[in-house]
Amino acid sequence: MFAGGVATYLTSRLFGKTALCRSWKIAIGASIVAIFFTIPVTLLLRRAGIENAAIDVLVWSGYLGLGFLSFIFTFQIVRDIFILPALFFRIVRIGFRGRRPKKSLAAVPENPLRRGFLINGANYGMMAAAGVLTVYGVAQAKKIPGVKRITIPVANLPADLDGFKIVQITDIHVSPTIRRPFVEEVVRVVNGLGADIVALTGDLVDGTVPQLARDVAPLADVKSELGNFFVTGNHEYYSGVVPWVKKIQTLGFTVLLNEHRVISRGRGRLLVGGVTDYRGGSFMPSHRSDPGKAAAGAPPVDMKILLAHQPKSISGAARAGFDFQISGHTHGGQFFPWNFFIGLIQPFVAGLHQFRKTRIYVSRGTGYWGPPVRVGVPSEITVLKLAAI
Repeated sequence: MFAGGVATYLTSRLFGKTALCRSWKIAIGASIVAIFFTIPVTLLLRRAGIENAAIDVLVWSGYLGLGFLSFIFTFQIVRDIFILPALFFRIVRIGFRGRRPKKSLAAVPENPLRRGFLINGANYGMMAAAGVLTVYGVAQAKKIPGVKRITIPVANLPADLDGFKIVQITDIHVSPTIRRPFVEEVVRVVNGLGADIVALTGDLVDGTVPQLARDVAPLADVKSELGNFFVTGNHEYYSGVVPWVKKIQTLGFTVLLNEHRVISRGRGRLLVGGVTDYRGGSFMPSHRSDPGKAAAGAPPVDMKILLAHQPKSISGAARAGFDFQISGHTHGGQFFPWNFFIGLIQPFVAGLHQFRKTRIYVSRGTGYWGPPVRVGVPSEITVLKLAAI
């Protein structure tokens, strides 16, 4: 229903004034519907164990088409929003003129050919802009993420923890459009950052262990001084969380399922807690996200850090006494216009923020999800450096 509505809307608004025959317009509408159905069809095929080059081509085609349609749909909606007031005033003006006495000279009629030419020109311009943005967005999404360095000021931080570096990677979304070469490059960058610990905050994969084991294998080479840690994201639950937890453990990561570890550097002590995804309990009751449980039984430490995939965990983190939360999930909105809407469902979208007595950093993500497009929201590998104040 939704796909058909979008197809009808776009086809009528973009091609209603063109010389295309009805058959061509139906074909264009059908193609738009097909793009929407490509995504769920390929997901079902992959979950059934069908994985080959043809499926990869379908996935790429579906997501690229979806990215293009997202831009063109947004442009058309915005244009129609601006047109509506003008149309309203035009109707009012015509009605007002209709009440006046008729003049002896007839008004010059509007030229329909000129109007059609202007409308079509604007439509072609929007489609060209959407195409350019899609190509640009793909180029940005496929780039190796840049390193973003953030200083976290901490009061009364021991000297031995001053300069402690947490390298965060998150939301890689290994899938048919993100494969082993991308993961290898991410590992190469991470290993050049001198991490004390590495935090992988969920949404590593979009697929099963048999499908993606080879692609995630380079993560076994991630190096840090004091340990690598992982927490589940919502996409691990879509992809088989239990097998993935076991697999990620074989890659040398400590998986924190509502639990913690205490790390020492010199005389300084840090608690690194981790919770299951905010919605994990809806998939597995035993995976209900619980920041309080993640901090339970902790010995005295100098700072408590929580790894939580979704920023929504911040309320529980603050109640549990965590000083700092590290999250992902939002992708920073990834591309226009979704970067304006993600804030409606998450308390924080990107960057460093304060919530009560707890700081939170939200990464824009290391990979991407869905359309392989990023516009105005670059991906990142984040270095979070603790600094005594």
